Amino acid sequence: MIKHKEQRVGIFVDVANMYHSAKNLYHAKVNFKEVLRQAVAGRKLIRAIAYAIRSESEEEKGFFGALGGQGFEVKAKDLQVFAGGAKKADWDVGIAIDAIKMADKLDCIILVSGDGDYAPLVTYLKENKGCQVEILAFGKTTSSKLVDLIDDFTDLGQDPKKYLITDERKFKLIPDISRLTKR
Repeated sequence: MIKHKEQRVGIFVDVANMYHSAKNLYHAKVNFKEVLRQAVAGRKLIRAIAYAIRSESEEEKGFFGALGGQGFEVKAKDLQVFAGGAKKADWDVGIAIDAIKMADKLDCIILVSGDGDYAPLVTYLKENKGCQVEILAFGKTTSSKLVDLIDDFTDLGQDPKKYLITDERKFKLIPDISRLTKR
């Protein structure tokens, strides 16, 4: 697969998919800044959009701000709660529509998700828009059907320390000052 510096890329991040994959597999959070860097790979970034679900927590507001500061346009929608207590939150259709709308202005579309529901989108983008399609996701939670359809797959699980933020990493960043405070 060809990647070159003049290639126009659009990145579409299914935040909930990535969040749950990292949490379930590694008990960690995704380092979206590093994921974006890997996805761009020295090419021309046209748009990077992170699709998130809003639940009104304070931590979430900081997270959305951090995504924006890292170069993502953040699109958020409210979590739907139904009368019986069931909850629904996904951006599959929104991501698909945006990718199709932008495809004529892009050479490469990068989906950051392992959700097999994107298989028809991948097929459409390749066959009807002539776009190269890449996926960045954790291999253990990525649909094999999706991997078979795309032009390139980056398994973030091959180097999890690079693409995750763990409690261990947080503690390493905080200096040990206990020896200074003991009397």
